[in-house]
Amino acid sequence: MKRILILTTGGTFNKIYDPVAGKLLVDESIKAVEEITAKWQADFHAMACIGKDSLDMTDADRRELVSVLSQARSTDIVVIHGTDTMDLSAEAVARAHLDKRIVFTGAMVPYAIDPVEAAANLALAIGALQTLSSNGVYIAMNGVFGNYRQVTKDRKAGKFIIR
Repeated sequence: MKRILILTTGGTFNKIYDPVAGKLLVDESIKAVEEITAKWQADFHAMACIGKDSLDMTDADRRELVSVLSQARSTDIVVIHGTDTMDLSAEAVARAHLDKRIVFTGAMVPYAIDPVEAAANLALAIGALQTLSSNGVYIAMNGVFGNYRQVTKDRKAGKFIIR
């Protein structure tokens, strides 16, 4: 079985409620990933970078993401990312032409509030990644999977679709 890197960049997937501030904040740890994958049999390594809501991500953050991915030993990678700009980051990674299989996923509801969507999306990403034979950048969300150019967020419907 391949060793899979799970790289979390923040986003809603990792948000937690801060009762002092009275708002959701991005948890920069890998706690949610560790909880979801605790009983899974695949070989995982998880790490965090950036730690932002995707609406706050900049071009410099995307360059950092590309740098981290290019330096990673693993060729099989899941990137947990916020859904609002997942497409922009996936495109930036694709332009780097990395010799890897990279699947972006995330959640529209924080794992800490309702773990079902986050766990399902991560499971979809891991499963899809293990079936890929071609390098490239993909998105796995809401039960759909495809090349990053094919999968998009339908903001009116509140879910990801294949175009």
